[in-house]
Amino acid sequence: MAEENENNLTLEEEANSGKKKMMVIIIAAVVVILLAVVGFFMFSGGDESPEQAPAAAAESSPVVEGAALGNAMYVTMPRPFTFNVPGTTRDRLVQIKVQLMVRGDNNHELAKRHIPLIEGTLLKAFSTANADDLATTAGKDAIKAKAVKDVQKAVFDVAGSKIVEEVLFTGFVMQ
Repeated sequence: MAEENENNLTLEEEANSGKKKMMVIIIAAVVVILLAVVGFFMFSGGDESPEQAPAAAAESSPVVEGAALGNAMYVTMPRPFTFNVPGTTRDRLVQIKVQLMVRGDNNHELAKRHIPLIEGTLLKAFSTANADDLATTAGKDAIKAKAVKDVQKAVFDVAGSKIVEEVLFTGFVMQ
């Protein structure tokens, strides 16, 4: 009789142990799934850009010739520009994330259609910079002004209007 009670206790302990293992596995699976979902949402939504600027900024900005009057819209360049620039002491690696400010739906669509031309033009403009200039605010402003002028000229030659009103640096890293 004592031997039967011992066997029953052993079987009950094994059953409880199996249930505990199953609960631990289920909890671990739920935690992994939750972490994957949270990670997906954190890393997938950060690159989107706003579609419209505040009305005050739209009123104070100059209008590009040939641009349809309307709200400012932004075209995000598909990838950041990464390039080397020479400096007096050593060469530097620069990464710039760019968005283009345009006005009106027509210019927005035209800018999206001509992204390869705009990327090539921006890369040419950025490759003329040097590290010493990019380290200062005035140097960054100068390269932005050159980029705007070059992009407007290149797009005007192809599309017949300047389309792009402003080139905005949304990310700038220099190492």
